[in-house]
Amino acid sequence: MTHAFDQDLAPVRELDAAGVRSETPCGEGSMVWRSWGDGHATALVMLHGGAGSWQHWVRTIPEFSTRYRVLAPDLPGLGESADPPAPADMPTVAGVVAAGIDALLGPQAAYHIVGFSFGASVGGHLALQHGARVQSLNLLGAGGLVKPNPPITLERVRGKSGDELRETHRTNLGRSMIADLSRIDALALAIQDWNASRSRLNTPALIGLRPLAVSLPQLRIPVNAIWGERDQIAYYTLEDRIAALRVLRPGIEPHVIPSAGHWAAYEAPEAFNAALEGYLCR
Repeated sequence: MTHAFDQDLAPVRELDAAGVRSETPCGEGSMVWRSWGDGHATALVMLHGGAGSWQHWVRTIPEFSTRYRVLAPDLPGLGESADPPAPADMPTVAGVVAAGIDALLGPQAAYHIVGFSFGASVGGHLALQHGARVQSLNLLGAGGLVKPNPPITLERVRGKSGDELRETHRTNLGRSMIADLSRIDALALAIQDWNASRSRLNTPALIGLRPLAVSLPQLRIPVNAIWGERDQIAYYTLEDRIAALRVLRPGIEPHVIPSAGHWAAYEAPEAFNAALEGYLCR
């Protein structure tokens, strides 16, 4: 962790300390999980975005852990989790997650999935593997439906430190994650720094294979979708993405959060949490 960001991660450390850390097999090492809430409550598995970690849900977990058993892993090849076994494709990554859920919840336990960006694609294949056990699949900022237009270019952070590193993270968050630049606070910058320094899996390559186009037509469970109105990855093509999603899931009615960007769960937590709760309570 970059020392300059350490004190800004205090809310993450507090949330981490309030949960339980577990490990399940992943390749030659372990997949790291955090969980909160009553072990007898309905489980909610939260899958983070690409180049991310469980910390993407720092403003979601406290809201839902009072009513659900929340499980938030670091996905294979990201955060504290080991790299997935070969081949590092979407079925393999989802299989590692599925095995972890079996170990932590039991092989018959029902649960909900909420997946952000890359996690949405993992969630689709996870739902394929666990079938009717999955009570709902809830997608935030789902990618791989149509190509970004224009493509997003991020600044390199390697070799930078201090204020230069902080401002580079601010630039990258503004281009890819948070639409309202005033919402890029010290915690967002610290999470971005922590995540970026531990990202090893090539998530854009996996999303580029359009895994949701494979999984969604096969699922026989409720599927819901949420986007930020100004989602940087979808901003110029949000209507196209919704149209593509409706081809895969006829009749779906996505919820669009006004003015929010890609990481709507952080930028607009009240609106996102309310939308997700509405889906889970159906």
